[in-house]
Amino acid sequence: MSEQESNNHNLINFIAATVETMRDQMATKSDLSSLREQMATKSDLSALRDQMATKSDIAAVRGDIEQIQLRLDSIERALRARLDQIEVEVSRLRSVVYLLVKDRPDMLRLLGQTPPPGEESRP
Repeated sequence: MSEQESNNHNLINFIAATVETMRDQMATKSDLSSLREQMATKSDLSALRDQMATKSDIAAVRGDIEQIQLRLDSIERALRARLDQIEVEVSRLRSVVYLLVKDRPDMLRLLGQTPPPGEESRP
């Protein structure tokens, strides 16, 4: 075989391999049919567009959320102030109760505490 024939043979093999590769990479009719079935139609997109929120809808919701957040912050501050006030009042009541029962340790049972040993029946 001459060098010319060898080159032609190699070129034909290269072209055949390239055509085979391209054919393997191309979509078949069934591939395209399957893809077509999976694609959304114009009516599908139209129905989806009707269900989607608009920018103004989202802005309104955002405004509502911000108002709720402000209200929750206000409620939290009010509750914190009230709890602080209750803690102060409970502390004062405890001090008064301990002063009242210092001579009567057995009265500590009323507060749910055990009196120190040996002081239960002190006059």
